[in-house]
Amino acid sequence: MESIISEILDRLRAGEELDAKALLRILNDHNKRLDANAPHYSKKKLLPFYLRTKERDPQRWQSWNITPELEQQLVHLLQVKPRRSASGVATITVITKPWKCGGACIYCPNDLRMPKSYLSDEPACQRAERNYFDPYLQVTSRLRALNQMGHVTDKIELIVLGSTWSDYPRAYQIWFITELFRALNDADDKPPEGDKLPGRSTSFEAANARERRQFYRDCGLSYERDDLVAFTQAQQCLVNEGELTYNEAMVNLYEAGEPWKAIAKHQHATLDELEREHVRNEQAAHRVVGLVVETRPSLITPENLTFLRTLGATKVQMGVQSLDQHIHDINQRPVSIAQIDRALDLTRLFGFKTHTHFMVNLLGQTPETDRADFRRFVTETPYQPDEIKLYPCALVRGTELCERYERGEWQPYDEETLVDVLVADVLATPPFTRISRMIRDFSAHDIEAGNKKVNLRQLVEACAKGDKLPGRSSSLPAIQEIRYREISTQDVELGELTLEVVPYETTSTYERFLQWVTPENKIAGFLRLSLPKPEAFEAYPDALPVSPGEAMIREVHVYGRASGLHTSGTSAQHRGLGKKLIERASELAREAGYTKLNVISAIGTRPYYRNLGFVDNGLYQQKPL
Repeated sequence: MESIISEILDRLRAGEELDAKALLRILNDHNKRLDANAPHYSKKKLLPFYLRTKERDPQRWQSWNITPELEQQLVHLLQVKPRRSASGVATITVITKPWKCGGACIYCPNDLRMPKSYLSDEPACQRAERNYFDPYLQVTSRLRALNQMGHVTDKIELIVLGSTWSDYPRAYQIWFITELFRALNDADDKPPEGDKLPGRSTSFEAANARERRQFYRDCGLSYERDDLVAFTQAQQCLVNEGELTYNEAMVNLYEAGEPWKAIAKHQHATLDELEREHVRNEQAAHRVVGLVVETRPSLITPENLTFLRTLGATKVQMGVQSLDQHIHDINQRPVSIAQIDRALDLTRLFGFKTHTHFMVNLLGQTPETDRADFRRFVTETPYQPDEIKLYPCALVRGTELCERYERGEWQPYDEETLVDVLVADVLATPPFTRISRMIRDFSAHDIEAGNKKVNLRQLVEACAKGDKLPGRSSSLPAIQEIRYREISTQDVELGELTLEVVPYETTSTYERFLQWVTPENKIAGFLRLSLPKPEAFEAYPDALPVSPGEAMIREVHVYGRASGLHTSGTSAQHRGLGKKLIERASELAREAGYTKLNVISAIGTRPYYRNLGFVDNGLYQQKPL
């Protein structure tokens, strides 16, 4: 392993520009010299080896004579899956414990090892099981993995998934979020005297993690796959045979049954405890710059949104799936279009980013109705979400949709039809909306029928660009959605950037999407400014946390390779782009007659906004205009 690192360093010192292909050639050359039965070298092992050597064998590391500039080049080259932090922020996804769900959609999986709609083979779900669904353990293990892959983790977006967040008891919600923050705050703390563990990390979080794991083992909880299957098997069979509902089985296993009933007694915290972790995080080495939770449109109320802000949330995920009430009804989805309208209205007025789920190929849809449905969603005033997970419906064993499939009532689109529908959807998406995903993390063996291709997005984008594919026009309109236009890991020239303002109108607000773009229309950063309409306060009397005449910054994001909190470099981050966006947003709000500007800041970004003249003001930070 050291010989590979040495060769890479020598080439970098010589001025060679090494990329992923060059690294692969180096690895292949070294592997050819090995005995046939010897384990081969792989990229994913190089960076952990380098980091371990630097930490545990400093003398050996010093002999390599690595300058800070050389180390930066090396780590960037060895980084695994660099796109994970290409937006400038490292994301950590955590899963809540299995729990009852307020819906029974016919396409939704019923895996009793997981919260509703999730499957135990999904990567994030596997991590959650290995960590007993404990938020602290999930964060610490994921943080360690990201660091080993070479990602900068000073800025973290926490994504909380698992059924419907608002269905969980409030005490559990507070505890779960408190522990997420505690894990990040503890990560770089020094251990108390005498708490160093032989052969383990010397950080306090490692000791705490060990104690937590022992607690779950003492309660009788296992993370071994065979044990987890055995725990749910009898109840799972009853659910699959229709003798029990998913929710009834959930009560039997997790509310009334051991060991989870005993564990639940410890899963609570107070808002005072949460606030202490919030304050710690403002100066922590790993700061929360975004907190995402998912819920249902029917549970979006002023009270629940106020509580989410108290927890520190900045973005709300919600399942919309369709704008056709008939489609919701035949798919047994308990939501009304009026609830969807109200949910998007309220989340926007409260300052949240809106991250919606939308599905094509649902029971009752056709390619034509799918295209029209999505176009309404991204263009009509009640909707126009900030982000979309655009999924094709897939047939998963154990769902009611299987019965409809067997009766011939539902069929998955063939690949060409599915791609055509998704191409139309992508091309209809405006420049202020981001399509974050196009597939679920379901494994192929869990899907009975439907798309199994993991490169679906690439296929869709190739067709949407008019690439030379059979039957495709080369004169298609340009793709405008954000994710396609992100500069990713590219460097930017500030002099080439243009600040554009894209105006649009929703039911309750005038929106201004400010974007830094390159001559090629790549996006280097953006800001979402909401100007609430006066009539919004009449529609929701005494329900809104802001007053008339107050504008709202709902999101500020600058792309480029993730940089340290107080560093500079060639990426778009930390070059004043965010500050200029805020200055321009302030001008636009003032010109429109607004007297104050609020920002829905994350806990870890509060110091940044204070430095820009914002002061803490209840659920938000605010400055006069």
